[in-house]
Amino acid sequence: MRVIMHFYPRKSRLNDDGQLPIYVRFTVKSKRVDLSTGLFIQPKHWSEAKGRVKDRAPNAYTANERLDKLKTEIQDYYNQLRSSGEDFSVSTIKDYLLEVDNKTGVLEVFDYYLESMVAKTGGYSKETYKHYKSSRKRLATFIKDHYKKNDYPVQTIKFGFLDAFDIYLKRKYKVHQNTAWNYHKHLRRVLNLAISMEHISINPYKKYKVGLAPTQREILTSDELDRLEQKKIQIKRLDIVRDIFVFACYTGLSYSDIYKLNKSHLHKGIDKKDWIIIDRTKTSTRCRIPLLPKAKELLDKYSKYPTNENNGKLLPVLTNQKMNSYLKELGDICGINKDITMHIARHTFATSVTLANGVPIETVSKILGHTSLKTTQIYAKVLDQKISVDMDMLQTKLSEKKKAI
Repeated sequence: MRVIMHFYPRKSRLNDDGQLPIYVRFTVKSKRVDLSTGLFIQPKHWSEAKGRVKDRAPNAYTANERLDKLKTEIQDYYNQLRSSGEDFSVSTIKDYLLEVDNKTGVLEVFDYYLESMVAKTGGYSKETYKHYKSSRKRLATFIKDHYKKNDYPVQTIKFGFLDAFDIYLKRKYKVHQNTAWNYHKHLRRVLNLAISMEHISINPYKKYKVGLAPTQREILTSDELDRLEQKKIQIKRLDIVRDIFVFACYTGLSYSDIYKLNKSHLHKGIDKKDWIIIDRTKTSTRCRIPLLPKAKELLDKYSKYPTNENNGKLLPVLTNQKMNSYLKELGDICGINKDITMHIARHTFATSVTLANGVPIETVSKILGHTSLKTTQIYAKVLDQKISVDMDMLQTKLSEKKKAI
């Protein structure tokens, strides 16, 4: 299957200046369309044999260049349609050339989705909204580069479109499989909205599956955390950042939650001890965290800190970028050969501080503010230290059993 093109002057449309309009006829699957090129010519200046303006005619070079460009545009768009795997016809090319598209565009639906996110105050965090905006930008760039359009009809999105988007993300932006998965997750939800709006009946992601690659979440071991805690830090800014990181390791709070932490989040729990009760910035899920002695000690240390007293915060938290930059310095000072970031503290709490010390995963899940145990299981790395302890216990039991026999 191919597209056949032919240029000709339409003799039935002679204008008052004695010129004929030049038309292009293109045929796909035995169906043809005739469209005006917008060019006019004296009948004597047209070469029937070559299908173009005669070389010696006035403005021949400019006119023929425009015809060549139109021919290339039609051929390129035809090639894109074929490679996309989508159903198309000669009318699809015609609509593209005339910029006619009466169907709802996927970016139009995406914009509606973003507007609804803003309207649902408290339902989405600023970070989540920012991620969706980024996905919308990537999708728009893909449609512009791949289809030469400003939008793409949501009704015609099929397997080929989604696969081409996936390849585009990985080739152009060099994204990891799991990053691509997030872009697809956002688009999948937008297409679910398109179903609710009755633009489409079935989500094309039912046939197109995107997998998640296994990830290794970095943590600090108990020894590394002890080393970080015990290290004498002479530089004040690094000492403060170290304390905030350690506080996160003993509470499981994310950077954004520690940043907004204030006295209103401190409560007496059911056990009459100090607890932090806070709604997570990311999901608005309520977290109830009993304060471990180390975390309580750090809050007491900064209770009279000038900055905190002025803004009501419990800890003098810097920007996330600065915190992570200083944490890298701390890693070097403490001889920890890992890329330490604030989020590693959350992983460390889930593993080295709680799960490795026998805290049930259900309890850890509640403290972290997870709505699903599956989410917690991602954090639940079984540490070599824990395996060693468990195997020692098993060996002891086996030895005792043999002695009894």
